[in-house]
Amino acid sequence: MLEPQLDVRAIRKPDKHPRIFERFDALGVGESFVLINNHDPKHLRDEFEIDHPGEFGWEYMQRGPERWEIRITRLASAPLPQILCDAWDIASGQFGPDASGAVWKLQQSRRHLDANIIHLQPGSRIEAHAGPDLDVLWHILHGYGQLMTEVSTLALRPGKMLWLPRRSRREIEAGDEGLTYLTVHSRRPGITIQPVPQRT
Repeated sequence: MLEPQLDVRAIRKPDKHPRIFERFDALGVGESFVLINNHDPKHLRDEFEIDHPGEFGWEYMQRGPERWEIRITRLASAPLPQILCDAWDIASGQFGPDASGAVWKLQQSRRHLDANIIHLQPGSRIEAHAGPDLDVLWHILHGYGQLMTEVSTLALRPGKMLWLPRRSRREIEAGDEGLTYLTVHSRRPGITIQPVPQRT
């Protein structure tokens, strides 16, 4: 029985990777298909490493020059747990004098969560504002500061876990050592273009 093949040479570039991942998702554990391309798909391999580390096999069957064949095998039934980073190492790192904002972020394209490690410079402030329309969880990793709500002030120090309800008003001020924290929330949906309703 011939092994299933997916020839993407004639597929438009924006559609290639989605089509390949769609084929991968349909595989059972131990099943594979042979990808046929007109070049070595190194960027595709990088995407597999980010989104499916340890879950796939990648075997070159033919290496160019005009035709490349790679056997892609599914090794696990679902995404595998993985260590993403050492948050303590990041938080205790030496940040440059201008470093501010996200110093680490979750990269997986198929994630359902967003997560970032945020660093605020010593004495810096995020002015009073209403949060997004989703709940956010913070874990303070390094430094000190305070979060001012509409009615009180919360002291921030390493180890503190905060829940910021959706649309809650807050103002943040970093202490003399700066402030570094992990923030986690559900992933915001992408912007979709809706057709304009036709008038009747």
